[in-house]
Amino acid sequence: MSYELPLFEAEESMDKAVEFLTHEFAAIRTGKASTALVENLDVQAYGTTMKLKQVAMISAPEPRLVVIQPFDASTIRDCERAIHESRLGISPVVDGKLIRLPIPELSEERRRDLVKTVKKIAEESRVRLRSCRRDAMESVKKLQKAGDISEDDQRVAETEIQKLTDKYVVSVETHVNAKEAEIMRV
Repeated sequence: MSYELPLFEAEESMDKAVEFLTHEFAAIRTGKASTALVENLDVQAYGTTMKLKQVAMISAPEPRLVVIQPFDASTIRDCERAIHESRLGISPVVDGKLIRLPIPELSEERRRDLVKTVKKIAEESRVRLRSCRRDAMESVKKLQKAGDISEDDQRVAETEIQKLTDKYVVSVETHVNAKEAEIMRV
């Protein structure tokens, strides 16, 4: 059976789509402080662009507070600017050599907006999964047309690809439901 390669490539691509989803979800703010909110913000420092986690130590010492302590005190303004320019909607407070991010309580309206954002990101992931499935199906059809696999192998491969797609769609739904519950929890 030489249809394993398209199957393996499809699984790898689908895994990356779900990984991207979880990464995006980590940046969506709930009512609780998390270092994931800011660690991947782009900071313009030293004439280049770096992630905040590369220029500062980030911690969440309290449930409603994120503390950012730049490794080099001269980059504190760069870090502050990156937070202001992000779509977090949180005002940083510079306190000497560190930045405090007080996480405000979410309003009901803001929670609903965040849930809509979560669902939009989830739909983008589902589209990626369907694209991976389509690409794998096309690869299997090409293998069959080239005579590398039989029609029976093609049908088996297509069934396996569909099972794989279904598995990852369920994974996306699980992540969406968990994030939605986390956001709506008061």
